[in-house]
Amino acid sequence: MNATPEKPAAAKKAVTKKATAKKAVSKKATAAAEQAPAKKTAAGKAAPAKKATTKKATAKKATAKTAAGTTAPAKKAPARKPESRVAMVRRARRINRELAELYPYAHPELDFTNPFELLVATVLSAQTTDLRVNQTTPHLFAVCPTPEDMAAMPPEKLEELIRPTGFFRAKTKSLIGLSAALRDRFGGEVPGRLEDLVTLPGVGRKTANVVLGNAFGVPGITVDTHFGRLARRFGWTTAEDAEKVEADVAEIFPKSEWTMLSHRVVFHGRRVCHSRKPACGACAIAPLCPAYGEGETDPEKAKKLLKYELGGQPGQRLKPPAGYPGRPAPPMAPPVAAS
Repeated sequence: MNATPEKPAAAKKAVTKKATAKKAVSKKATAAAEQAPAKKTAAGKAAPAKKATTKKATAKKATAKTAAGTTAPAKKAPARKPESRVAMVRRARRINRELAELYPYAHPELDFTNPFELLVATVLSAQTTDLRVNQTTPHLFAVCPTPEDMAAMPPEKLEELIRPTGFFRAKTKSLIGLSAALRDRFGGEVPGRLEDLVTLPGVGRKTANVVLGNAFGVPGITVDTHFGRLARRFGWTTAEDAEKVEADVAEIFPKSEWTMLSHRVVFHGRRVCHSRKPACGACAIAPLCPAYGEGETDPEKAKKLLKYELGGQPGQRLKPPAGYPGRPAPPMAPPVAAS
């Protein structure tokens, strides 16, 4: 009978032991569960920090990229080194030699057979093209071939003859005045001195140098709009005034070169180095030119900008000299003279 009550006690003890163990396991599991959120939270906190760092790095990279992008367009090509006077003169003379090879046929682009015709044609060439003058003068010289004939011409008739050249009233006044001066003061002959030529109505240094250089063989620099523009682009002068340009260029080149230099530079200005859109990509002297890049630099596009014989078009003279590689200019119908 005593043995029977002892069994439940042992079983009770075992159950208690088992419950205690279970409780311990449960406590451990609870502790583990409590630790898990902590870890998760820690991980969660760490992740944003890492993300923030990445964002910061990206932002830093983006800032650097933006800064680089902003700086790049503003960056300019390195400026040319200052050129000494000696270096400029050497470069200028080399340009002249290169132009001589490019235009061995350079010449005055006005048709004439004597000094008087050249003088009249040059006066008419103001504010118009040499082509238009060359198309006009054959009829003019057929009617009044000498200073005496032109001085006696009725103004209204002369105006009609030279009307195609523009500014015909002012030009008529100059032509009648200079013809009368030649008749009265120089025996009907064009003088061969600059000092005398510039005293004639409508004749300035440019016109006088054209006549002296091409009719008398006296060296002269002809500063027209083309010559002045190229002289500045080439860095030979910074002057705008024609006489100052002439003086600056005269100091660079020997006197014997002045007349032909004028023709070569004017030829290049009319054919390649245009005022508004120079054909830089088709220019033979581009490596020597400080102004390279002002115009079209693409060779194919630049080639389309070339004029006269270089562009396969007629020249400006109806009767070009021997050796000219281009086509003669077409004549113009004679103007109707006033009755």
